[in-house]
Amino acid sequence: MASNFGIDLDKTSDGVGLKLAGDFDGTSAYELIYAIEKLPEETGRITICTDGLKNTYPFGLDVFHRFIRSLNGQSAKIVITGKNVSKLE
Repeated sequence: MASNFGIDLDKTSDGVGLKLAGDFDGTSAYELIYAIEKLPEETGRITICTDGLKNTYPFGLDVFHRFIRSLNGQSAKIVITGKNVSKLE
């Protein structure tokens, strides 16, 4: 994981918010995936806030995108927000 990467988890009224901070590399992507997979099945919406992202790296994006595609429709409950949303697309 990038030495400056972190995830803050906040419960929201309709689910969970994950606030990303730092650089997003391959290990950071796996850390985010693990955080999502640890959430209870009945978790509503998962909001990923990108305001704190700095640099993103191609391998990290590839890992994250493969995970999203593997959700087979379940990805609809994952919403990516924030000023750096384009960095995760």
